[in-house]
Amino acid sequence: MPLTDALRDDILATVPSLRAFAISLSGSGDRADDLVQETLLRALANIDSFQPGSNLPAWLFTILRNLFRSDYRKRRREVEDAEGNYAKTLKTQPSQGAHLEFEEFRTALEKLPQDQREALILVGASGFSYEDAATICGCAVGTIKSRVNRARSKLAALLYVDGAEDFGPDETVRAVIGGNG
Repeated sequence: MPLTDALRDDILATVPSLRAFAISLSGSGDRADDLVQETLLRALANIDSFQPGSNLPAWLFTILRNLFRSDYRKRRREVEDAEGNYAKTLKTQPSQGAHLEFEEFRTALEKLPQDQREALILVGASGFSYEDAATICGCAVGTIKSRVNRARSKLAALLYVDGAEDFGPDETVRAVIGGNG
């Protein structure tokens, strides 16, 4: 299948969501940018394997997730900063309340198991249906629903909130915590 202008535009429209998902997986803006770039390169190199009429964002998210997992296996031998102590020395603490709230949210999100965090970001922040998220993660729809529910409950407990209405104006955070489904 040749790369048409419409297909190129659809791929480019997915980039912000891909980057958000990559940040949630890697925890690093720079690493996320690398993942998105590699995802786009792989997608373009294998554009013939994309089935017209199928879900392009899901195809791209699957490529990104597989790249992250492959890279994670390679990086396992590197020195870890699991507590984030070294990383905290490399950044300036935010001065505004919304930034502090978001930092609390990000920290709580990192405490979730990888499978729950993935499911929550795909459904809550990226807006994928449970069915599409299940396809991306290679599991059953019920598994995704269960992961999202457990992740939302744990996030609410970690943040001491009853629901999305208790957590600031950030629409993405509110979608992740409260959800629509």
